[in-house]
Amino acid sequence: MGTQLPSIPAKRYFTIGEVAELCGVKPHVLRYWEQEFTQLRPMKRRGNRRYYQHHEVLMIRRIRDLLYDQGFTISGARNRLQDSAPAAHDEALEEMVMPESVSVLEDGANAQVFSVHGTGDLLDSNAVRQELFEIRALLSLN
Repeated sequence: MGTQLPSIPAKRYFTIGEVAELCGVKPHVLRYWEQEFTQLRPMKRRGNRRYYQHHEVLMIRRIRDLLYDQGFTISGARNRLQDSAPAAHDEALEEMVMPESVSVLEDGANAQVFSVHGTGDLLDSNAVRQELFEIRALLSLN
């Protein structure tokens, strides 16, 4: 990408303001892109507040790159995203794998995720697994 963007913190949900900063676009642009790109479906809670997940932040960065750096039109970017869905899937998984500050200890079918740098709290491995299944389902819709 042309502009150096900040790294994405290891969080489950991001507000529209946080995503705007992480992706170098204004919040009104993100709301517009939601209308133009069906892949962007942030969760909405109280008062219609948007909460984006990690894979959506990656998608927004990809859209930003296509539009701003590569010069695609909205429809061209939409087509490119649909054509490169399997490649985007692999790219998203590669970037998502696990932050360096997290390690996984597996014993048979049960994986336990521990934070290495920090409190050492056990992350909910079932929640992580469920989120990965949801991401895979979203990516396979394309």
